[in-house]
Amino acid sequence: MARIAGVDLPKDKHGSVGLTYVYGISHSTARKILDDLNIPRDKKVSEWDDQEQTKIRNYVNDHLTVEGSLRSQIQMNIKRLMDIGTYRGIRHRTGLPLRGQKTKNNARTRKGRKKTVANKKIAAK
Repeated sequence: MARIAGVDLPKDKHGSVGLTYVYGISHSTARKILDDLNIPRDKKVSEWDDQEQTKIRNYVNDHLTVEGSLRSQIQMNIKRLMDIGTYRGIRHRTGLPLRGQKTKNNARTRKGRKKTVANKKIAAK
């Protein structure tokens, strides 16, 4: 069982796919890691020996920001945007989409479940 950055990698996957189970490692980054360390991409995670696992673990620790530290860094960036009052920060605060999407009909993922607003009653004379 290969454990990198606190994540157990699936044994039956190829190395380049298995590394993507770590938050912050994409397909291209996984391929770059394996190429830099001269490990075949199509070698399964279960076939890695201890030396290869150690090399990958050291490379990830030295060169990449992954898992908890990356998540906290992203949260700090969002908090900074909200504190300085940028447009994106305000959209984060109000829970609306922040990349220019329309909100009249869609945006249910960001806005949450539909909240029905009743019609106003006409006052009787």
